[in-house]
Amino acid sequence: MNKVLKIDEKDNVVTCLKAIKKGETINVDGREIIVNEDIGRFHKIAIKDLKKGDLVYKYGQVIGDMTQDAKEGDFIHTHNVESTRGRGDK
Repeated sequence: MNKVLKIDEKDNVVTCLKAIKKGETINVDGREIIVNEDIGRFHKIAIKDLKKGDLVYKYGQVIGDMTQDAKEGDFIHTHNVESTRGRGDK
C-alpha cells in the first residue's frame, strides 16, 4: 500500500494514508521525499517548498493559502495554512 495519496498533477501536498514518522521516505511521482516531522494519518505533507502566500492544492483544488514558508517534507495543517474553502472573503 502506498503511504500517501496524490490525485492531481497540480497538487503540492499529498495526504498520508497511514501515520508517517520523521525521517521516513515517501515516493511521489518517482521522486523520493524525506518527511521532516511525524505526521498523522489523513494529514498533509508538502511535496515541494512552499512560500508564504502560495496557494495549497489538494485533490486538484485550492484548499488554502500558506501563512508561512514550508519545506518539502513538512507537515501542512492549520499552523501554516489558512483555509479558503467556504469563505466569502477569500
